[in-house]
Amino acid sequence: MASKREEYISWDEYFMGVALLSAQRSKDPSTQVGACIVNSDKRIVGTGYNGFPRGCSDDEFPWAREGDFGDTKYPFVSHAELNAVLNATTPLKGCSIYVALFPCNECAKVIIQSGITEVVYLSDKYAETPSVKASKRMFSAAEVATRRLRPENGSIAISFVADEDK
Repeated sequence: MASKREEYISWDEYFMGVALLSAQRSKDPSTQVGACIVNSDKRIVGTGYNGFPRGCSDDEFPWAREGDFGDTKYPFVSHAELNAVLNATTPLKGCSIYVALFPCNECAKVIIQSGITEVVYLSDKYAETPSVKASKRMFSAAEVATRRLRPENGSIAISFVADEDK
C-alpha cells in the first residue's frame, strides 16, 4: 500500500503562495503585492493585487515613485488588500488575509471594517514608517491578530509544462 506524500506545503504556505502568485498580475515596475483572503473553513474567498482602478489605463497613469505627488503612482494605485476585499465572494467576518507586506494604515482600515480578524504577512520592512505604526495601533485596538509567516520552504516552483510535454 502506498503511503501519502510527505513533501507538501502547509496551509499557511499555500495561502501565502496564492497571494504571491496574485502579485504576479501587478504591472507596478517596483513593487508587486498580492493578497489572499481565507475563511475559517480554509476556503479562498478573495484575492487581489496592486494596480490602477478599473478604467484607469496603466499606459496613461504614472508608475513613478518620486516627484510631485500627482506625477507618482501613489494617488492612483489600489492596494492588494483593498482589491481582495472588493473582490470577495462572501462576507469577511472572521477571515484571515495573507499578504507579502504588512498593510499600510489605509488598508488596515479596510481590513478592520470588513471584519477580517487576522493578518498573516511575510515582510515588515516598513515597520518604522508612520503608516505601518498607525496600522499596528489600529489592529491592536480592533483586536485584529497579526503574525509573521516564517515558511519552512524558501521557494515553491510552478511549471506550466504538462507532464506529456516534458
